[in-house]
Amino acid sequence: MSPTTVTADPPRTTPTETPAPPRRLTPALALGAPALILLVVAIAAISLGPVTVPWGQVLQAFTDSDAPYAALVRDVRTPRVLVAALVGAALAVTGAVLQAVFRNPLADPGITGVASGAAVGAVTVLVTGVSILGAATLPVGAFAGAAVTTLVLLAVARLRQDTSPVTFVLVGITLGSFCSALTAALTANAPEDSVVRSVMFWINGDLTARTWSDVALCTAPILLGVAVLLSRHHVLDVLLLGEQTATSMGVDVRRQQLVLLLTCALVTGAAVAVSGVIAFVGLVVPHAVRLLIGPRHVLLLPASVCTGAAFLILADLGARLLFDPVVLQTGTVAALVGSPLFGYLVLRRSGAQGGLA
Repeated sequence: MSPTTVTADPPRTTPTETPAPPRRLTPALALGAPALILLVVAIAAISLGPVTVPWGQVLQAFTDSDAPYAALVRDVRTPRVLVAALVGAALAVTGAVLQAVFRNPLADPGITGVASGAAVGAVTVLVTGVSILGAATLPVGAFAGAAVTTLVLLAVARLRQDTSPVTFVLVGITLGSFCSALTAALTANAPEDSVVRSVMFWINGDLTARTWSDVALCTAPILLGVAVLLSRHHVLDVLLLGEQTATSMGVDVRRQQLVLLLTCALVTGAAVAVSGVIAFVGLVVPHAVRLLIGPRHVLLLPASVCTGAAFLILADLGARLLFDPVVLQTGTVAALVGSPLFGYLVLRRSGAQGGLA
């Protein structure tokens, strides 16, 4: 009896599986959801506090000056919430734009030193007491400082032809440290102790006691600047492809970069003028939004505007309520929330090619 020959089955080949692309929100949801969240967060921030105002009476306070809590809602909380929304929107959209212009995921008004430059300009105005332009002197000074820092960054990028994250962060740290030294020198030579205290509190970023005059101070430059940035969404998409590709497609890269960077300086300067230096909003918000809706700036920029506004309103609400009666500064809460969130985004995307880009 011959032994039975066992023939092994040929190995099965498993077809190569291509990873499914990340699911993105539809355009309607990508724009509608952040706007709705912003509205809810704004009403909640006006309602909540040491004295809680029912939501119905929040709305009534805007139509009836004799309504209960009308003064609290209209003159105390609403200006603060509006300033938080404007500043959050400004920092978030400038972060998204700077990341596209420099094609660098670490670009934002804080890390690039632009916010520190704005702080130098604003502190100079506060310490010297200059008031040539009246109420507009402070935002003009902040814009001038932000513009100079932005132009230095642009010059370094062109001279070295290197926008790698390491080089970019090192240049930003250098500029930020230099601006911080200037700010410290100016503060140390302030004529009065009250000026020193107000400057030091302002440098860390806070929205305490914001009034309608602060809203009037920053609204026009921020809205104008954001409108310009939103209108350049197609240019930002092309810039992401590289300067040579953008030039071949008919884009005047130098001119567009200059317009975008100076507009970011205007928006950052106006924001810093009323809130001080608030970090991580411009770094974290665009990355978080990009994960949900993708890199197209026609959706990314307006979604970042709404998300950044909601984020800073929540941070300011947390500063008022988390450790009551101890009140934290808005910039402190934004950093406490933003830094671990950014760390999570880094770890989440560490295996993806290009990192956070």
